[in-house]
Amino acid sequence: MFRFPSENSLRYRVAVALTTFSVFIVGTLCIILYFVSDNIEEEHIEQVIEMEMDHLVQRYQKHSDFIFQVGLHLKSYVIHNIDDELQIPTYLRGLNAGYHRIYYGLENFHVLVRTDKEVKFLVAYRIALHQQRLSKLRVIILFSWFAVVAITFVVGYLLAGVLVKQVTDLADRVSTLATGNVQTGLLTQPDMDEEVAQLAQALDDYQIRIKRMLQREQEFTANISHELRTPITTILTSCELLEASSDVPSRVQHRIKMIESAATRMGEQLQALLFLAREQSLGVTEPVAIAECVYDAVEPICTEIYRKRLNFEVNIAPSVTVVLNRQALHTTLMNLLRNAVQYTENGFIRVDFNNRRLSVADSGIGIEPAYLPLLYERFFRGSTQGEGLGIGLAIVKRISDHYGWRIEVDSTPGKGTTFHIIFP
Repeated sequence: MFRFPSENSLRYRVAVALTTFSVFIVGTLCIILYFVSDNIEEEHIEQVIEMEMDHLVQRYQKHSDFIFQVGLHLKSYVIHNIDDELQIPTYLRGLNAGYHRIYYGLENFHVLVRTDKEVKFLVAYRIALHQQRLSKLRVIILFSWFAVVAITFVVGYLLAGVLVKQVTDLADRVSTLATGNVQTGLLTQPDMDEEVAQLAQALDDYQIRIKRMLQREQEFTANISHELRTPITTILTSCELLEASSDVPSRVQHRIKMIESAATRMGEQLQALLFLAREQSLGVTEPVAIAECVYDAVEPICTEIYRKRLNFEVNIAPSVTVVLNRQALHTTLMNLLRNAVQYTENGFIRVDFNNRRLSVADSGIGIEPAYLPLLYERFFRGSTQGEGLGIGLAIVKRISDHYGWRIEVDSTPGKGTTFHIIFP
């Protein structure tokens, strides 16, 4: 089945190039035939009149008393005197010897006049049939031109498909390659044309470089993850041991809590940064209790909520569950809730869930409309209030895109912000 191609496709451009060439060549030939046919038809008319004139003169020389014939298209006359002249049609009178074109009403006559010993011979030829035939020929020429153009485009498109098939096959194989699982020589085939083989070899070399780069990146992230997680774990363990000691003053206990909170937050940021760098899944999907996940995510920032005396509301029934990735939801809620606490000095933070829409609302400073297009950019911060690296919303957006969630935001400067996560 023929499918009209896109203007950006290589097949379309090859077909258009071939069609343009055919338009030029065939069009030139048609134009030549168009004008030459007129000359050929004119010569044919003159030849008919000449033959009829010769026949008329010969018959008169043999039988001077013969009666000349007047037909619908061809009229022959022998004029001896003025009386004979008056017997012929008015538009043929008074013509001198030679070739004449006479237009009478809508009719077109070609007239040949010859004199011999004071006798005038006149042959008039009505060329309506020739004009009709010439008009039909010109219509056929124009129709043939358009038909050849259409046929050339279709045939050119089909031929172009054969020419670019190796390129499209190569594109299909490239699209099926899994990142990080590149095999040397996978794209290069022995039956390829020379130019396509060069392209495939260049892609193979490029994929090899990508594989090596990914291997180095994975090794680096694995090493940095290990090197950073180890001291964080050590800090958290030491904090737990110090908290368990009975002889630690309350003031020191407060400092230990601060160190533990900072270490926990550092571990969470490390996990988020690794997710951004690797773009890998955070685990399997399972039924998750939304309310429970909200309470787990808000636990590390409860101290800040109490300090600011914010009203924290969770309007979600404990029985409400959704099949999704728990770690992904936890990370998303943790970033949204932390942002809400950072940019809210008084009022409330409210979490709702309705019709597969999870909403995190606050009564904070809001977001300026000019900042909304940049909201999910890495390291972008719309305000100097609070702490952070400016990657929280970037992580939320990346997780949402990865799992097919849709994220929306409603914000009014000075009145608060509401983030919505819509699950599929």
